[in-house]
Amino acid sequence: MTYAHERAATNELDAAVNAWITEDPDPDTRRELTDLLSAHRDGDAAATAALADTFSGTLQFGTAGLRGRLGGGPNRMNRVVVIRAAAGLSAYLHEMLGDDFRVVIGYDARHGSARFARDTAAVVTGAGGHAILFDSHCPTPVLAFALRRLGADAGVMVTASHNPPQDNGYKVYLGGRAVTGSGQGAQIVPPHDAGIAEKIAAVGPLASVPMPEDGWETIGADMVEAYVQRAVKAARTQAVAPLKIVLTAMHGVGGQICREVLARAGFDDVVVVPEQFDPDPDFPTVAFPNPEEPGALDLAFARAREVGADLIIANDPDADRCSAAVPDEHVRGGWRQLTGDEVGSLLGEQAAELAAFNGTGVLANSIVSSRLLRKIAQAHGLAHRNTLTGFKWISRVPNLVFGYEEALGYCVDPAAVRDKDGISASVRLAVLASTLKQQGRTLDDLLDRLAREHGLYATSPLSVRVEDRSFITNAMERLRAGGAPASLAGSPVVDVFDLMDGASDGNGKRLPATDGLIFKTADDDRVVVRPSGTEPKLKCYCEVVMPVAVDEPVEVARRAAAKRLEAIKADLRGVLGI
Repeated sequence: MTYAHERAATNELDAAVNAWITEDPDPDTRRELTDLLSAHRDGDAAATAALADTFSGTLQFGTAGLRGRLGGGPNRMNRVVVIRAAAGLSAYLHEMLGDDFRVVIGYDARHGSARFARDTAAVVTGAGGHAILFDSHCPTPVLAFALRRLGADAGVMVTASHNPPQDNGYKVYLGGRAVTGSGQGAQIVPPHDAGIAEKIAAVGPLASVPMPEDGWETIGADMVEAYVQRAVKAARTQAVAPLKIVLTAMHGVGGQICREVLARAGFDDVVVVPEQFDPDPDFPTVAFPNPEEPGALDLAFARAREVGADLIIANDPDADRCSAAVPDEHVRGGWRQLTGDEVGSLLGEQAAELAAFNGTGVLANSIVSSRLLRKIAQAHGLAHRNTLTGFKWISRVPNLVFGYEEALGYCVDPAAVRDKDGISASVRLAVLASTLKQQGRTLDDLLDRLAREHGLYATSPLSVRVEDRSFITNAMERLRAGGAPASLAGSPVVDVFDLMDGASDGNGKRLPATDGLIFKTADDDRVVVRPSGTEPKLKCYCEVVMPVAVDEPVEVARRAAAKRLEAIKADLRGVLGI
């Protein structure tokens, strides 16, 4: 780059930063950018790089809404970006529905969430809509419940779920008059995402967006109480045998509500992990506030050993996910965290038994989740559907009675919450464990029974977290251009399917195209490789299927499956160059 070009680029960056600072209503992000700009002008290379990154583009709105790092500038989560998103959503709803469209707004306890939610309420009100704002932080499933209960046209949840503490996000649901049918109350799907994004791009100067100081409705305790009552009802029955449960909220907003739902379902011996129970946006005890991450449940394991628990339940920070762990003498420490697929099969078997009484209903899971749920559905005479990844697809399956994805998301009451719901799933799992205990059995015993009936379906993820997203793009291109593995764990790869061609939903229909590849081997093992939709990760979903001999313990097959999974992951690392 010549000096003249370099100087022009510097001037252009300076002008963009100054324009943003002038428009920004937040003194904190104004100060952040002012300090960076000053350092940049003094020749600080790190400041120049930081500004170049945050002004390298605009945080893109899609089916997952917005999600990104907090900070000033167009490529960060901040008040300017949120106000523009709210204005675009309002314009979209106004064009579709006219005046007095209704939007219910919830938020978690992350940094900035309350401010972003209030800004959204102000923008909706200023645009002629009827905004309904929660008066305090709430779990994501409570917002999704409120959307359907109120018959609102849209819902906004300010949350970054289980992302690191420096992130925040903005999820959008449509319901009421905006969407009808089985998708009413679910997160947006195309073409709504593109339509809203177009309206966001058309928002003029921020000063032109009306933002009154009041005029919106607030909701709180009554709506939470209604949700609690529904979650207890969704459990279908009360505890039938005593169960000591250790519960962690992962520093999130679901702890009190989950404990209350469990108590009303008859589980009065719930021991919390005190260091993680109250909301804390800094998430001080975990590197990532995600129950899937190694070490996230260490405090819960220690608490469970201390009190002699029967079950560990963990919610993520916005309580839309549920993880569980059970006593296991075969593992070090005496406790084993169940995989998302194991919990999905347990809750799926429970849901199938309940639905089979009526003879109708559909079980569904994402295409990256275990194939076992289809076997369970068929065994109970029920239909099954595959969907794309994400509950925006799972929860809108017609006649759904249960849906799940391997990333710890479960929809157990789709009539009330058309999204994953970690609280309702927690009480359902507790009821199942209690029922089995009354029969002298455990959750592991039920998993063993399913393995004997259908074969052992064992899964394990390989996730590659990256700083440079180009690694993900390049990896997918290499795999498509002849770089696919020839074999996995010693078994030849006999089928390679590109999800850009649209996979089957299991009922003769094609799913929308998505970025992903499926590898199947002669041994019926399967790997799905896809970029994460919410994090800078390349994700590989590995599954092996093993028969269980009549005269051998299931644990023997489980150990053999674990070895084969590790062999598959070793082969994938070699192919990906990691």
